[in-house]
Amino acid sequence: MNRLLLTFNAGSSTIKLGVFRLDGARARKIGQGQLDLHLTPLKLRLEIDGERSAVEIDADPAAAMDRVLEQVLHQLEVGHAQGELCAVGHRVVHGGLHLAQAVRLDDAIETELENLAPLAPLHQPQNLRLIRAIARLRPDLPQTASFDTAFHASQDALARRFALPRRLHEEGVLRYGFHGISYSYVAAEMRRRALPEAHARVVVAHLGNGASLCALHEGRSVDASTGFSTLDGVPMGTRCGALDAGVLLYLLRQGMSLDELEDLLYHRSGLLGVSGLSADVRSLQQSQDSAAREALDLFALRCAGEAARLAATLGGIDALVFTAGIGEHDAAMRAAICERLAWLGVRLDPQANAAHAGRISRLDSAVCVYVIPTNEEQVIADDAARLLLTSTTGKPS
Repeated sequence: MNRLLLTFNAGSSTIKLGVFRLDGARARKIGQGQLDLHLTPLKLRLEIDGERSAVEIDADPAAAMDRVLEQVLHQLEVGHAQGELCAVGHRVVHGGLHLAQAVRLDDAIETELENLAPLAPLHQPQNLRLIRAIARLRPDLPQTASFDTAFHASQDALARRFALPRRLHEEGVLRYGFHGISYSYVAAEMRRRALPEAHARVVVAHLGNGASLCALHEGRSVDASTGFSTLDGVPMGTRCGALDAGVLLYLLRQGMSLDELEDLLYHRSGLLGVSGLSADVRSLQQSQDSAAREALDLFALRCAGEAARLAATLGGIDALVFTAGIGEHDAAMRAAICERLAWLGVRLDPQANAAHAGRISRLDSAVCVYVIPTNEEQVIADDAARLLLTSTTGKPS
């Protein structure tokens, strides 16, 4: 019987699944899936061992997540992957101050995650819904959590501090950083590829619907664009990015409620807000509307500016790495960002960039520029497999 491991990467409106076969502490990916929670009827789209399928799920995720997951697990174990599910690993956005590495979930940790939900209101509640639904369906099934914030725990106190009273810093009002699972994978992949810059000064741009940049030195996070919440840093699909706090005070004094303000910042800003058309870079690239071009130009400007700030933290930059949906697939956006960084010595190879090659910089570029596809599901699965083996043997793997 195949031993299966399932990973959940939950967004605000979609759930991405990774399906793995377990061989000791090794997790080998055999497939993936996705649930778009806004679709009616709900469908589970799967690709297992190269075979694609779409299965209708007879349940409403808003009212009956347990029933949704019961059908998902049945399809995997009996219908498609055909094996015994041994563990479930979750991407959890916020681990706070204390959860700085992957953990096996229990009631105490779930309570801690619930207390952190106000810091990641789009994602943390969805993470908890999935965790608790699985626990009700399979109470003996081990579940693990890998945290987006954990990779950034290596940053020093200065990089994480806001210029606020010390009391607030000590209470946890500080820069946490996000997308850490992705950055962890990219840092490890640079080492696996034996890239000369793997231990040097690197800026990684994780550009997708959620976007951020991270400064790495010796493969460790030393600074990041995101801070206390997932709103900070560069503009995103629907999120505002860095914003003068005075704007918030102004809007509140104009009578905007807290709920309205939260909806504005998380759901109606970013590329969608500026363009008035779409949060999807692909749609904006195809549009002739001047507002679409302005949204794209603003995104490139802010990403380049953040890369330059992170280079200042590092004391220079040896490599720039693009990853995630936009970073991996949008050659035009990569070119626009790199053009604004030409003063740092960035020289892009247009042909390599158009082909989405691994290295897209010219040989005479002072900064090497790479495209490295991220694989958050593999990191989550490896964490889960390691924790499962540790709990079985009682020894670290």
